[in-house]
Amino acid sequence: MYSTMPDAPLTIARILRYGTTVHASSTVATWNGKGFDRRSYAEVGERAASLAHALRDRLGVRPGTRAESEQSVVGTFMWNNARHFELFVAVPAMGAVLHTLNWRMPADHLAYTIGHAGDEVIFVDAGLAETLAPVLARLPETVRHIVVAGPGGREALSGFTGQVHDYEELISGYPGDYPWEERLDERAAATICYTTGTTGKPKGVVYSHRSTYLHCFQVISPSHYNISPHDVILQITPIFHASGWCIPHAAFFTGAELLLPDRFTRADSLARMIDEGQPTFSAAVPTIWSSLLEELDTRAYNTGSLTRAYVGGSTCPPALMAAYRDRHSIELLHGWGMTETAGLVSAAVPPRGASADEEWAYRVSQGRFPPSVEFRLVGPDGTLAPHDGVATGELQLRGPDVTCAYHGGEGAPPQRPAESFTEDGWLRTGDVGAITANGYLKLTDRVKDVIKSGGEFISSVRLENTLMEHSAVVEAAVVAVSDDRWGERPLAAVSLRDSDVDLAELRDFLAERLDAWMVPERWAVLPAIPKTSVGKYDKRAIRDQYVDGQLPIVVLDRHHGSRPTRRPGLIGR
Repeated sequence: MYSTMPDAPLTIARILRYGTTVHASSTVATWNGKGFDRRSYAEVGERAASLAHALRDRLGVRPGTRAESEQSVVGTFMWNNARHFELFVAVPAMGAVLHTLNWRMPADHLAYTIGHAGDEVIFVDAGLAETLAPVLARLPETVRHIVVAGPGGREALSGFTGQVHDYEELISGYPGDYPWEERLDERAAATICYTTGTTGKPKGVVYSHRSTYLHCFQVISPSHYNISPHDVILQITPIFHASGWCIPHAAFFTGAELLLPDRFTRADSLARMIDEGQPTFSAAVPTIWSSLLEELDTRAYNTGSLTRAYVGGSTCPPALMAAYRDRHSIELLHGWGMTETAGLVSAAVPPRGASADEEWAYRVSQGRFPPSVEFRLVGPDGTLAPHDGVATGELQLRGPDVTCAYHGGEGAPPQRPAESFTEDGWLRTGDVGAITANGYLKLTDRVKDVIKSGGEFISSVRLENTLMEHSAVVEAAVVAVSDDRWGERPLAAVSLRDSDVDLAELRDFLAERLDAWMVPERWAVLPAIPKTSVGKYDKRAIRDQYVDGQLPIVVLDRHHGSRPTRRPGLIGR
């Protein structure tokens, strides 16, 4: 028997057409520092069509209609705003490849990603032109055009040898409809995002139309983000961070309204957006939620609409989740994902029938994966660890929205380095944890961050989460440093609300809650913990500063107990 169903391509063009017609009256609103500037999804569709015409007819952007075809790459160096949203849907829908550039990247990494991806056009917000300027001299010859969005910014780009255009002038006069490619191959490249390059050069992950379309179904499902037409979404996660965790696409899928912060991402601005825009859903990394909590605890804001929000990118301290729940009635839902998985792929939605105590245990886990994602744990000896909630190993994944290679650069095939992929095609995530029998993931650490002390293992995440339970601690990051006796020992870097807090108090706080031998001897008090370009704690920077003698180290006596000769380790039990 043969199926009678057609093999219709799953493309971003379909998402764009659906969102701008069926949900034409929904709006996208950009914060201007005082209020929101709004435009309808119908207007977004018309402007996206004019943009596509201008890209093709004026800037020579080449659409591709099949997998492995020659496609132009269009870079965006922009904040989360309406113009970026137009580019976000228009570029892949017309058959070109969108490269969302990370404006927090160091200049050398930024120049590398532009050349490695083969960008031909770069769109830049006027307010970010000076940030792009140091890269101009290193731009490859492929970059022929820069388009400036907003007033000003051109003087900073005077060193560019190609053509500079104004966004509104560029799209002016072009029709508000476009023959979005019906012949697009769903396997064709749609978007390329790069990792942050914390362990080397950034690596490119190329999302297809099909992977994006399928990921949308996942994130709007009740077992994940549960986004509906009734939602108002505050899009805090930058669009350059794994396509904004697919949330902008999901908005077009469902008709949910979008609130975009533009450049105003400080805690006080986000709090004002919540107060005025009354979002029902948001998502961000833990460091954002931590700083926002400080603001919400200090001043009175109306946050009653925000009933649920996701936290991902790195492990969230349970104390932070509890503070939002208890003090502001906001349920932070834990998730897990990475650039290689197109955003968050697991979600900590408790199962049916869980008691209140059980629900909390589920919420502070990293959640369950969708049916499309296969998962396994592999121990240090290469054997599979059972999913019993106790045995641990490295998390490995594969699925239609999990990459199986990295972009190889112009003319080069995809790259599958052994440290990132197994011979049988699984992604090595580098995360260590356990999985319960009913599929909930509980991470204990990154492989590279586990502290190997005297043959035993200490979880940096466990130390960080416990430190965050202390009322004086704003941020905490724990790294492994060399030790003559034990090989490695933990170093705790903290930022504090009160500079007069005695570090011995924090040491004693840990000793009361953990085995004494796990408690760090080395401490550093910092104004703020250094962050990566996507807002995670930059543990590599802390290690480098320690090695270079740049950290203000305080060494405390270890008089709270000696280390036993043998304890169960965290890995491979």
